[in-house]
Amino acid sequence: MEHPRARHDLEFIPFDHEGRQMILVRDRLGLVPYGTGIPPGLLPILALMDGLRSLGDLAREITALQGGRSVSREDILAVLAELDQAGLLDTERYRAAKAQAAADFAAKPVREAVFAGQAYPDTRALLAPYLDAILALAPQAPPALPAGARLLGIIAPHIDPEAGKTAYGAAYAPLRGLAPKRVVVLGVGHQIIRGLYCLTDKSYATPLGDVPADATAVARLKAAGGAAVDPGDLQHRDEHSVEFQAVFLRHLFGETDFSLVPVLCGSPLGALSGNASRAAFLELAGPFLETLKELAAAPDTLVVAGVDFCHIGPKFGHDKPAQLLEDAATAHDAALLDALGKGDAEAFWAESARVKDRFNVCGLTALATLAEILPPSDMTVLCRDIMREKETASAVTFAAAAVTAR
Repeated sequence: MEHPRARHDLEFIPFDHEGRQMILVRDRLGLVPYGTGIPPGLLPILALMDGLRSLGDLAREITALQGGRSVSREDILAVLAELDQAGLLDTERYRAAKAQAAADFAAKPVREAVFAGQAYPDTRALLAPYLDAILALAPQAPPALPAGARLLGIIAPHIDPEAGKTAYGAAYAPLRGLAPKRVVVLGVGHQIIRGLYCLTDKSYATPLGDVPADATAVARLKAAGGAAVDPGDLQHRDEHSVEFQAVFLRHLFGETDFSLVPVLCGSPLGALSGNASRAAFLELAGPFLETLKELAAAPDTLVVAGVDFCHIGPKFGHDKPAQLLEDAATAHDAALLDALGKGDAEAFWAESARVKDRFNVCGLTALATLAEILPPSDMTVLCRDIMREKETASAVTFAAAAVTAR
């Protein structure tokens, strides 16, 4: 392990344990036991383990981090052994476990409803009225959509349905009475490491019935995507962003025979080698986007972007409470939505570059994809909201919008 590498698919969540600040490690793969906490001082050390630095490099940099207290190569090796045992490093043990998880998931014909019974009711009898109650929260006098215009798609949240129910209601109410044959869902792949996108041809299970995938469309996108697409589909197993949309869609469209094109969209920062610009995005994803644009152009196809916007506060790496960042973050949301509403993809990327993505917009790639695949259209913002988490002084912004043909 001459050039150790920390895992890049873990989530780190600050919390207070008996007056002591700790970091909760969330591992969707399950190698790190649920409830494991680490001291905050370990995070900058893990950040140094990028697979490029040698043990000698790490010894020098960690010595500097600790104010000159000497750290030897042997000290580093001892720490690495502990980190590997804890499941925090990208090692053979981790890769073997991930390969087995991928094989197990690949063998299943259906992507199970992972969050049923956690984020929403897990029986038809309870779920249907729960969703109806959310839809009833849609504004009684919403912003008017252009008269007679065909609905092309919506922007909806992917936050927990209970936290985002007003925005979910606003987003999905306009879909009542529609009967599409296909729905392209642009979700957020929080764990994508390879490429920008991850697809699956598995049906999405819901307590209201399965939603089959459009396997032909998925195969076309995989073939066109090349390096922009992760070759596997394990990221879909525990990701909530498409699941929540599938639940609402199945409820709204009842027994309608429609299929899903589930597309998880990863962060552009890693995939675009630090050059998060529209030009770099199009260079990598151009053929994928062209194929997706053709699919979205079919008159019986809807596009749903299941995204959240800014993630602010200490939970998301800021040194200030979310309250002090809210005004700037919500202004950023408004600017992104304004650029999308004008069909100005360059302005969308310029706004992201302006703030250097410091507000952690997890839906950036999904929204950038939406900007490239829709024809000339109008966007009506139906709702903007924020979920505040008092315990961590953090917050997440989200929105609902409808996109109609001009």
